[in-house]
Amino acid sequence: MVLGSCGAWPEAGRACSGFLLEHDGFRAVLDLGYGTLPRLFDLLGSSLGDGIDAVVVTHRHPDHMIDLHGLFRARRFGRRDAIAIPLYAPPGVLERVAMLEEDDADAVRQVFDLHEIPRGAEELGPFRLETYALPHFVPNVGVRLTCAEFTLAYTGDTGPDPALADLGRDADLFIIEATSRDQQPATPPSPAGQRLQLTARDAAAAATNAGARRILLTHFWPGNDREQSRAEAASVFSGEILLADEGLVVPLGA
Repeated sequence: MVLGSCGAWPEAGRACSGFLLEHDGFRAVLDLGYGTLPRLFDLLGSSLGDGIDAVVVTHRHPDHMIDLHGLFRARRFGRRDAIAIPLYAPPGVLERVAMLEEDDADAVRQVFDLHEIPRGAEELGPFRLETYALPHFVPNVGVRLTCAEFTLAYTGDTGPDPALADLGRDADLFIIEATSRDQQPATPPSPAGQRLQLTARDAAAAATNAGARRILLTHFWPGNDREQSRAEAASVFSGEILLADEGLVVPLGA
């Protein structure tokens, strides 16, 4: 389920990066950017975050993790005695949540059981979790979740990088950022030097190199023409191209 599809800040009626993956009774949240938490709570039927088995956050930029603070408060004040939620995140994420609580890292660690990534493959519920360091302005990880029925891969934010081929190798669904800041000439460009975000064409090329079966383009810069992004991706990728849209459900497996 797509919780949010925008990059940087949310368009009216939308939210920033966030996804809910459900399989075999296990619920994993991938990113919690601006505006994702109310949508997640609605899906769970709980404003206290009941039903979340794990959270994976790709990096510390607020459009990918700021609503983690709201989840912290829901658990801290509404489920104080609950078991800590496993949080898989690179350096800086938990610290950013703690900064919003007067740097109370101890309180945050009572709510979230931190597993710092990237690191070696490990079990996460019914999945094999693999994480890959990818280039961005801050430490960022791509996430690969594999079970008997399917493989899902998610970039977070990234620039072009050879690791994308391993991340998305033969994935049934590759959720890949297609920020395409080039569609907005008035937007200040990314800093000069290494490219740290993708266009839709870049995303499609990475998915093609990985042999992914389907792609879900996401992290659209506000104001972008999403159908233009689909067309640009289709010039490179021959498989099915989906556009992230709040509330979209993508079936996986048989």
